[in-house]
Amino acid sequence: MKNFIIGQHGFFNKSKYERDFRKEFWGIEACLLKAEDDINILNEFKCKDNYNIGIHFPLRSGQWEHRDPQYLSNDENIRKESYEYMNKEIEYAKIVNPKYILFHYPKPVLLDNRVDWHGWKWRFADKSEYFFDNECELDTFIERSKFFFNWLSEKAKQESFTPIIELDAIPRCVYETSLLSDLLREFPDIRVCVDIGRLHLQHKIDNNFDSFEFLESIIEFVSEVHLWNLQITDEVKHSHFPALPTLKPEDGWADVNRYFEILRLSDEDLKILFEHNSDLISESELDECYKWIESIAK
Repeated sequence: MKNFIIGQHGFFNKSKYERDFRKEFWGIEACLLKAEDDINILNEFKCKDNYNIGIHFPLRSGQWEHRDPQYLSNDENIRKESYEYMNKEIEYAKIVNPKYILFHYPKPVLLDNRVDWHGWKWRFADKSEYFFDNECELDTFIERSKFFFNWLSEKAKQESFTPIIELDAIPRCVYETSLLSDLLREFPDIRVCVDIGRLHLQHKIDNNFDSFEFLESIIEFVSEVHLWNLQITDEVKHSHFPALPTLKPEDGWADVNRYFEILRLSDEDLKILFEHNSDLISESELDECYKWIESIAK
């Protein structure tokens, strides 16, 4: 369990920390903390319990009109503001000395217009977070992506953190071409986080996307996993449910065991963030979740 992580989102939830955290865990991933007091508490508990901190960008909320920087936007001013926003918040994040900083990629998301993303409730904060693949030329998308990867790699070297990209909805040009692999080979310090819940959802709603084949194609670059489950039948249910061995793929749940069969091929010591709502299960079930994931992650 030495690579397990819990999240603190919005505020430092002491009850969650006391219930979910274990002394052998790697640390905490913090995101969108609303008050300076919460950041101070994060640091206080770090000093007391000697854990590591990662940031799911941004560390604090309310610093820009959008949550995520939109460095691929068609609006030049939005792209400029996004880089200014990232610069400012990376500088501020030094207050917690993060081991890594994670950014969503791509942003805005380039959506396949053949898929009913909204009908299946893919989560977007607002319309600015996505455009469709007929609204952005592929060459432009590639050029802006390369600029972002280069910027992120250089910034991480300057500020001494590991840069990680977490894949949001995965565009056709990413899973049908070598675009992402080429960029990651050009900028090898940038690592990838895969989200099991998102992979499962896209696998179910996008007939052209195979999440298992895609994960195999990028496994050499993966360093972190965001783990949660959800059930997909004729609707999406039980979002951010903990991963338990009793949840069966034939009932619409993600095949967590199959994902980990692929993840075990990684040469890295993968970090696993439990991005679930642990209040949905009992304490004994939470222990079962941790023990099961520890057993299949080896």
